[in-house]
Amino acid sequence: MEPELHPARPADYDEIIAVVDDWWGRAIAGSLPRLFLDHFHRTSLVARDHDDALAGFLIGVLSPSQPGRAYIHFVGVAPAARGSGLGRRLYQEFFAIAKTAGCSSVGAITSPVNAGSIAFHKSMGFAVTGPIVGYDGPGKDMMVFDRAL
Repeated sequence: MEPELHPARPADYDEIIAVVDDWWGRAIAGSLPRLFLDHFHRTSLVARDHDDALAGFLIGVLSPSQPGRAYIHFVGVAPAARGSGLGRRLYQEFFAIAKTAGCSSVGAITSPVNAGSIAFHKSMGFAVTGPIVGYDGPGKDMMVFDRAL
């Protein structure tokens, strides 16, 4: 049975933040402050399995500064659900949300060492630029993704 996708709620934050470091295998929770679920839950998604356990999530925003542009900030899929197409489903659902809201493009970023993320974004039709030196400040190079909707 496939996990069900639902709009995120601010209350989902505690459950998400409790698993992200384990799902990534490194300390990553600092990249996901509570404000994303408090202020952008309407454009974010959670996936729950048949036991209502968290199987994945996507934190996405509609840019208030760049009309017509959406941004995917953070996506996670439980290790047991990887390779099932859940990440693709989360992205496709966010694309639909963004398009319905009038967006014509979506962006995202990742670290240059995250080969899995780079490959995934390419498979989802994103153009990849980078690494862009100092994108997130000195010593923080990033890969930038862009996709038309």
